[in-house]
Amino acid sequence: MQYSFHFGQVVSYLPDLLSGAFVSLQIAFICFWCGMAIGLVWAIALEFGGRPLRGLARAYVSFFTNTPGLVQIYFIYYALPDAGLLLSSYQAVVLGITLNAGGYLTLILRGGFASVHSSEIDAAIALGFSRTQQILYVVLPHIARVLFPPIGNKFVLMVLGTAVAGVFGVEDLMGRTINANAESYRTIELLTMTACIYVALTVCATLALTGIGMALFGKRVRFET
Repeated sequence: MQYSFHFGQVVSYLPDLLSGAFVSLQIAFICFWCGMAIGLVWAIALEFGGRPLRGLARAYVSFFTNTPGLVQIYFIYYALPDAGLLLSSYQAVVLGITLNAGGYLTLILRGGFASVHSSEIDAAIALGFSRTQQILYVVLPHIARVLFPPIGNKFVLMVLGTAVAGVFGVEDLMGRTINANAESYRTIELLTMTACIYVALTVCATLALTGIGMALFGKRVRFET
């Protein structure tokens, strides 16, 4: 079997793919910060909440970390309309990725809470800090330093995970690759270009996070992706 590569036939799609890459970054950015908010709430519930809140948090984490993210988005996009909730493909993808990320970020953030030394909490209590002040002025600054690398890794993985959006017709990088392939039938060339763009996205994200880590903590932060 012989195959002749003709990258010249797909170069014209590059601007469209790069535009889709911007949509992929947009989705990752929105889902990451919304997932962080969810994860922070549930992590606080697991660490400081009563039994009912801890039970709800465990149920949430168990469901969203033990079912495939693609299945979760399928449920939101295809099943919820039967219950009267109709979402666009973009909204369904953003909601699905956010909820899935919230489960994993809950575990990451809870690990940060667990890393806080009891002596730091005891010192805060001795100074008369309320529970809220302990979280704001002792716990959160500590976990920001400890969790920056794993949280950064999660963001990079989320950039790659946005590829599922193309399955639902979202015009992200993968979605535009699918559309371009339907026109050109140059599958290998298009997927090669798309893979290179994803590599560039992850490298740029890692470099940006490294710079942020240097600015915040004054030292190089190592990311494993």
